[in-house]
Amino acid sequence: MKTDFLEMGKRISERRKNLGVKQNAFAKEIGISPNYLSGIERGKETPSLEVFVAICNALKVTPDYLLMGSMYSNNVPRNIIDGLRICSKEDIEVIEAMVKFMSERRSKVWNDDNYI
Repeated sequence: MKTDFLEMGKRISERRKNLGVKQNAFAKEIGISPNYLSGIERGKETPSLEVFVAICNALKVTPDYLLMGSMYSNNVPRNIIDGLRICSKEDIEVIEAMVKFMSERRSKVWNDDNYI
């Protein structure tokens, strides 16, 4: 499998912007030059493993998200999977509670309708 560095760079840039972090500040945070970060975000530069890990940590995303973008899980729509990748731990806990509630509610409705 060949890595699409242009797409990876776009995901890095998009996530950084969503977090409200300027390119210069982000480059400083991960210990690289702004020009090098710009090259990575434009797909012109390939980050070292050390820099890649620093980017993942700073953006709070998984490496697979940056490398491959969305990944499908069963029948979960792509936009939901992508959104979950960038949620905080607290957000995930709230989402888990909501899914549990909805699953239990749906299970009860299904059981009532089907007499099981």
